[in-house]
Amino acid sequence: VVSVIVVLLLSGRASIRGDAEDACSVVKVGEGRGVEGLEAAALGRGEVVEAETWGAGADRVLDGLPALLGLDDDTTGFDPSLHPVVADLARRMAGLRLGWTNAIFEALLPAILEQKVTGSEASTAYHDLIRRHGEPGPGPLAARLRLRLQPAPEVLASLPYFAFHPLGVEQRRAELIRRVAREAHRLEALAELPGTRAEVGAAAAAALQRRPGIGPWTAAEVTLRALGDPDAVSVGDFHLKNLVAVALAGEPRGDDTRMVELLAPWRGHRARVIRLLEASGIEAPTYGPRYSPPD
Repeated sequence: VVSVIVVLLLSGRASIRGDAEDACSVVKVGEGRGVEGLEAAALGRGEVVEAETWGAGADRVLDGLPALLGLDDDTTGFDPSLHPVVADLARRMAGLRLGWTNAIFEALLPAILEQKVTGSEASTAYHDLIRRHGEPGPGPLAARLRLRLQPAPEVLASLPYFAFHPLGVEQRRAELIRRVAREAHRLEALAELPGTRAEVGAAAAAALQRRPGIGPWTAAEVTLRALGDPDAVSVGDFHLKNLVAVALAGEPRGDDTRMVELLAPWRGHRARVIRLLEASGIEAPTYGPRYSPPD
């Protein structure tokens, strides 16, 4: 349970402080704000997670805690025995769960910032955006840890595109952020679609991709983080295709077609396999000089 908290929050939340024993995140919840402090303590054979929330959205954050921690994750139909590497990883990481936030726009903003740039460039832009245009989280814990909320959609929609330029965000991504911010309320409704996690994820991904500027990669990143879609595959990712190829076929390089082919036996749970591979420490070999982001 503790590992799920830390991995999930670090990958998706605007402001986070945490380690292997406790974590705290701050999140925009509908019209309100919420801060959650999580503390895990081992009691006998089991583990107990205690949570405290503050702000206008506190009750909704607390109600969503089981999903956030992956306690509602359903592994029915997942067969790791189909490949020895996956079987070994599933055995060694038996506690790995997919959690979700049901916060579509919260996941969409960093995913857009991650388009066509390195992770470090996207992370810098995201945190600078929060620092410049976000607001302090509610409650004493947020104040002590200096946690800030992701900028509200109406704030982002009101910014001129050139306000994003000092953050290293060019006009294309800036305009896309402004455009989706204007329809944030409609986007949040995607979390209420009926069906299993995979069915909701597929329907939400299709709806997202009907918007110019959002392709399969961005949609998959959002449905995994926000909806816990166990079948989300980030087609178009620079590194993922090579990781899958080397881990499942011993091939140092792959393309998206080969990646989808190798993941096909686990259709319905392909994101689960990807998460296991990403947590495994397996890496594809590197060739040539590393990319250096521009100053």
